[in-house]
Amino acid sequence: MAIGATIHTFTVQLSDVDRGVYDELQLRVARHPSETDPYMLTRVLAYCLEYEEGIAFSEGVSATDEPAVMVRDLTGALVAWIEVGAPDAARLHTGSMKAERVAVYTHRDPEKVAAPWAGKRIHRAEDVLLHSFDAGFVERMAGAIERRNTATLTRTERRVYLELNDASGESDVHTRAAV
Repeated sequence: MAIGATIHTFTVQLSDVDRGVYDELQLRVARHPSETDPYMLTRVLAYCLEYEEGIAFSEGVSATDEPAVMVRDLTGALVAWIEVGAPDAARLHTGSMKAERVAVYTHRDPEKVAAPWAGKRIHRAEDVLLHSFDAGFVERMAGAIERRNTATLTRTERRVYLELNDASGESDVHTRAAV
């Protein structure tokens, strides 16, 4: 019998000073058995840092034709394709063809994540943004994840401050073009 996803809940007080977004988010995150805590936390961070009307998680690792997080407008058109981890160039190419904006959030070394994309066909590659965090930040904070989570996330001047349950940490958000 296959093991199903584990549901984690996150109540997030979001203060994104850089974008002028302030809200309380109630997130239900399905964690696939093959998904690590750092990957799941990166998905949550990507969702929060890209938060706008129409944002949603996809079905996760089982959704091969959708990104980890996406934004649709009121007509249902795909506005943003947001990948997490280390997607291959083909996924970025597909996302860039389908959406106005493509972003990748990773908890890994961004140079190693971007290296396989060099020389590959990615539509509007210069517009694809790769976001990463200080080394070890996501891994340290992922250690605080529980089934029910309370978090405060503040971003100001491209720096994030995260309080997750009883842990707190901060990191710069490093952004670069994907290629």
